[in-house]
Amino acid sequence: MLPNRNPIHLGAQEPRNSKSISQSQGFRLESKTPQNPNGAFCPISMKPSVSLHPPTMALASGLRLSSSILRYRLAAPLNPTRLSGLRHNLSELRFLSASSSRPRTRVRPIKATLLDEPQKEDPGEGQDGNGSVLVKDTGENSERIVRVELHKEATEAYMAYAMSVLLGRALPDVRDGLKPVHRRILYAMHELGIVSRKPFKKCARVVGEVLGKFHPHGDTAVYDSLVRMAQDFSLRFPLIQGHGNFGSIDADPAAAMRYTECRLEALTEAMLLADLDQNTVDFTPNFDNSQKEPSVLPARLPTLLLNGASGIAVGMATNIPPHNLGELVDVLSVLIHNPEATLQELLEYMPGPDFPTGGLIMGNLGILDAYRTGKGRIVVRGKTDVELLDSKTKRNAVIIKEIPYQTNKAALVEKIAELVENKILEGISDIRDESDRSGMRVVIELKRGSDPSIVLNNLYRLTSLQCSFSCNMVGIHNGQPKQMGLKELLQAFLDFRCFVVERRAKFKLSQAQDRRHIVEGIVVGLDNLDAVIRILREASSNAIASAGLRTEFNLSEKQAEAILDISLRRITQLERKKFVNESESLKEQISKLEQLLSSKKSMLQLIEQEANELKSKFSSPRRSVLEDSDGGHVDDIDVIPNEEMLLAFSEKGYVKRMKPNTFNLQNRGTIGKSVGKLRVNDAMSDFIVCRAHDHVLYFSDKGTVYSGRAYKIPECTRTAAGTPLVQILALSDGERITSVIPVSEFAGDQFLLMLTVNGYIKKVSLSSFSSIRSTGIIAIQLVPGDELKWVRCCTNDDLVAMASQNGMVILSSSGIIRAQGRNTRGAVAMRLREGDKMASVDIIPAAMWKDLERVSEAPQDTTRSLKGPWLLFVSESGFGKRVPLSRFHSSRLNRVGLIGYKFALEDCLAAVFVVGFSVAEDGESDEQVVLVSQSGTVNRIKVQDISIQSRYARGVILMRLDHAGKIQSASLMSATDGEPEDVEVEAAVHG
Repeated sequence: MLPNRNPIHLGAQEPRNSKSISQSQGFRLESKTPQNPNGAFCPISMKPSVSLHPPTMALASGLRLSSSILRYRLAAPLNPTRLSGLRHNLSELRFLSASSSRPRTRVRPIKATLLDEPQKEDPGEGQDGNGSVLVKDTGENSERIVRVELHKEATEAYMAYAMSVLLGRALPDVRDGLKPVHRRILYAMHELGIVSRKPFKKCARVVGEVLGKFHPHGDTAVYDSLVRMAQDFSLRFPLIQGHGNFGSIDADPAAAMRYTECRLEALTEAMLLADLDQNTVDFTPNFDNSQKEPSVLPARLPTLLLNGASGIAVGMATNIPPHNLGELVDVLSVLIHNPEATLQELLEYMPGPDFPTGGLIMGNLGILDAYRTGKGRIVVRGKTDVELLDSKTKRNAVIIKEIPYQTNKAALVEKIAELVENKILEGISDIRDESDRSGMRVVIELKRGSDPSIVLNNLYRLTSLQCSFSCNMVGIHNGQPKQMGLKELLQAFLDFRCFVVERRAKFKLSQAQDRRHIVEGIVVGLDNLDAVIRILREASSNAIASAGLRTEFNLSEKQAEAILDISLRRITQLERKKFVNESESLKEQISKLEQLLSSKKSMLQLIEQEANELKSKFSSPRRSVLEDSDGGHVDDIDVIPNEEMLLAFSEKGYVKRMKPNTFNLQNRGTIGKSVGKLRVNDAMSDFIVCRAHDHVLYFSDKGTVYSGRAYKIPECTRTAAGTPLVQILALSDGERITSVIPVSEFAGDQFLLMLTVNGYIKKVSLSSFSSIRSTGIIAIQLVPGDELKWVRCCTNDDLVAMASQNGMVILSSSGIIRAQGRNTRGAVAMRLREGDKMASVDIIPAAMWKDLERVSEAPQDTTRSLKGPWLLFVSESGFGKRVPLSRFHSSRLNRVGLIGYKFALEDCLAAVFVVGFSVAEDGESDEQVVLVSQSGTVNRIKVQDISIQSRYARGVILMRLDHAGKIQSASLMSATDGEPEDVEVEAAVHG
């Protein structure tokens, strides 16, 4: 036994006179053993025992009790052991511990007895508590064992921990919008006098003050909170003014606290700390009960909405967006004047959040949800501009000037570069960050020919240039976490502000009454100055003098003391007048305060006045711009360039999408280039030009119309076979697509002209086809044996040119054709002879034919008659010609028509077009015609190379069909820019 060790023994024997365990935070065991005359300790013999020394007596405070039953009994040594109290609540049990240099010995459940006391059997021996924890409480009369279910104890302990995190760390208070750490930092700086009017002080000094007095946590947590309150990109209105490196929007960390300096912002002093010394809020003891700290700050504005908040607690989180100060004051005023104001009325004054980094807020649906229920999703985009870098090469650049809130700019630039490198994001040649202290500027240079809108939409969809802010407006209200909407948050703040104003008024009233009481006593003393001097001369002490004054003039003790404390210089007549004026002023002040306390309306007016003062001094313009949109949703159509494309259709229902430069321009009379592989016994039926964003209307031979976007047709090469239409459209058995119309916009003054094989014609408003279900809708009613073959777009002022297979032509005004509904048959267009059928139809724009003069076919008028526009005829055998439009006159429907083409045997008309829309500098047509044979061979030739002939001429060879069958399809294109050898030709459909 070491001489300086004092052993203590644990035994199974419980002393009869042992004290019961009291409720406190912990216990400490001490033992005193008698010493022999030589100073040595008297040993205590025991059966297998454990020697525990005072420095290492107690277990760690975080000890976990296992589900097995622990039966430790405290056996008293020779002298009674002094126990500190234990809390009765097991969830708050704490064991005081001290470190020891000796290695720890595992403590096992043992039974030990003192030699001088008889051994007693443990009443709890051999009893399993079914996983329960036993707490033995030994009283003077009997023993008490408290059984606690382990799962209940764990639940209660975890709930206590969760509530501690909720109230003490993660969630802000609705009243002042601050978490405890932020509130303590601001209060510590206020107490240190680090205000906006004084020099900066080191942040390390503030952090040390907060740690030592109010916040017993890590210094990193305190400093990070201080830094965030000084960042203008984190808070809409920073609460602390920083001096030094406080981080950046690129997520660069702030400098160490020993290098940075800080002081309070003027807004913080005026908004949060102005009334702190006027008994406006309650003060609570700090962690060691050595200081007092405010439980809440007397905020004059709802800081929770002004700067927002974010935090993750146990089982819940909060994420509140910041708002504009001026708008917040306005909406607060509206609620003060009209407590029953609706959410729509409040939104007129505060339409949405105002983020410190600016950006574009897309739509208001998420804002409405967040303000109504406290939970919503707000889509935010960065603010961008498009600049022209080089006017010669027409190269553009996208300039990012603002990014969404809480977005890392450096990570955004890195992500864009990664997408470009992996060829996921196309059209970008270079990216660089030119941001400086004057503002943000990220330059994204585009390749030549790239569409800036397409690149931007890809950036929105693939990067954080567009992101969503998930609102979860949870705060501490009446000591409990609660999710609240905008109006509920504002009302909670108004209730708190009324409480603060009431307490401040009572404090000022009490001070004014006390001061007026003293001033009135001083005035009484000055009015009776001779008597006062006499009493003072006769008095032998201050107490006697005070008593004499109270008796003589019926004064209170405070008034008498004030008279005794007055100096000789203040007994003049001028000073008396000052006291009288002060008394009157205090009387008026007391009257106003009493009126304020008696009227809630006066309190609300004062709250509004103080808020407007802050608005006039500290408000700033809105940074975030609200845009009316569909919530910022980026569809596929937003990231697909609206480029021109070629659509090729076959007789057996195959379609493929190709680029317009797939077929090069060729001369008249050449064989042409193959459009690709075709199925057995298949032939090309149509060949049109459209744009990727166009709605493509598919008309079937049964009079049904289907719809789909052009870009949804799979793109393929020229040699590919294509995609079956049945995979794109819900076609019925045996149904064929006979006409395809690309529509960019469903205008109200546009019509669709439909012509059947048997000569029935109908005009329907284009807007009737703006909404087509996936299974299609009826476009025209057909008689048995008839089928819908041609559909064209027109207006009421246009002219309709119709031709039959035998070459008969009718020109008729579109205005005389009555517009009908979809579910009708139409009227007779042409009186067909036996065996004849309709061959083609085309539209002559109003601007072209109104000024057209009919010219005689006499020889002397030949030069004039060759002037365009013309009707371009294409026969099935590959011949074609141009006939001046002036050779035909307008007539009514249901006529035989005029001869337009004199065919040879076994030949008939394949198509007819009106050409001359696009005219070159020499007055010739600038259009091109695309011919497709039954075998799929394609030839594209200039219209100006086709000779101008009379109505009875046979025409010239356009495409040699010795081994290619007949002409199956013909389409018209307009090459507005480009040379014959240019592979990229801008095209537009006219037929």
